[in-house]
Amino acid sequence: MNGKAIPKKRKGKMKMWIIAVVALLAASVGGGILFTAGERREGRNLPIRAVDFHSLKDGTYVGEYEGGKYKWRANQVRVTVSSGKVTDIQLLMHKENRSRDFTGKLYGRVIESQSLQVDTISGATITSKAYLKSVENALNEAQK
Repeated sequence: MNGKAIPKKRKGKMKMWIIAVVALLAASVGGGILFTAGERREGRNLPIRAVDFHSLKDGTYVGEYEGGKYKWRANQVRVTVSSGKVTDIQLLMHKENRSRDFTGKLYGRVIESQSLQVDTISGATITSKAYLKSVENALNEAQK
């Protein structure tokens, strides 16, 4: 260093800029959390009703979920029922960019247990419920 001290006036301006930037970032994050709170609350409270898997008619059924308040989790599935059991679930359309591993794991749980009352994917509970809702809607058609 050259041994020159930064003047107090300049230190004060720098400190004010740092405070302003931190406050702006905090307000942005807080605003984002408030903006999405309704969507998250709706997703957490989305009911997945029990479907009687013993009364399913064979066939292929399409179900969809509109995706909540902002349509972020809109999706559509095709469910195949054979010999009275769910044998295949295919994701036809979705707004989120979820991998086949995600849907394969979730839908595999439904097929294995022949129930919609399965564990959701950790870290993606709301999305899991949205995808299960589409399956529920398809299976409601399989019971008519």
